[in-house]
Amino acid sequence: MKYLKRFLLITLLTVILISAGFVAWASRAAQPGQAALDALVSDETVRVTQTTAYISFQPASQQPTTGLIFYPGARVDYRAYAPALRQIAAQGYLVALVPVRLNLAFFDIEAGAPALAAFPQITTWAAGGHSLGGTAASLFAQNHPEISAIVFWASYPPDDSLKESGIQALSIYASLDGLASEADIDASRANLPGDAVFTPITGGNHAQFGDYGEQAGDNPASISATDQWQQIIRATADFLKSLRP
Repeated sequence: MKYLKRFLLITLLTVILISAGFVAWASRAAQPGQAALDALVSDETVRVTQTTAYISFQPASQQPTTGLIFYPGARVDYRAYAPALRQIAAQGYLVALVPVRLNLAFFDIEAGAPALAAFPQITTWAAGGHSLGGTAASLFAQNHPEISAIVFWASYPPDDSLKESGIQALSIYASLDGLASEADIDASRANLPGDAVFTPITGGNHAQFGDYGEQAGDNPASISATDQWQQIIRATADFLKSLRP
């Protein structure tokens, strides 16, 4: 009995230490750069509102009816996606950028639900995200029929559940991405509706979908982050404009 108690105690301590190590690892998120922090300030074109559940970007001069809920990539501070998302909002859309538990969207699939409830004036909703965030957004969309479109930034769904769903889909990917390769994106076509839109960014990489510095396993980009953001903004805004109510 004494040895059993000792074994159970050792096992419990091991689990606690492993769990604590995982939490510490997940909590070390890549931090937003200055461009991202600057994009969190309201001005005459975009109104920025920060709550505990989301950061919203809204055009200051009009009331949007189309909205995008956006999930961050793994171990990236969600604020890092502000530069591109702010400029998408400036073109007439509501954008809600959501934080996720432990900086891992798989642990917080329903992170977008508060935004759905907070903006009843939005009649057309899309969900999206970068990398792991895009995968989580696709699962969120499956749980919420009010989501009629999905936007993947260097990402793809975990299975073929969306293929016959009728959801409208956009996949933006970068040619020099070291984490979501062109081969990965090409393979994802089989899991998306036949009319899904695929938009390449030549010279872009994985980390430059946001503003958080270099990322392990990624390739160097041959274009600037600003150039990559502008292409992302244009493709995403064009897609939102095309959505069927």
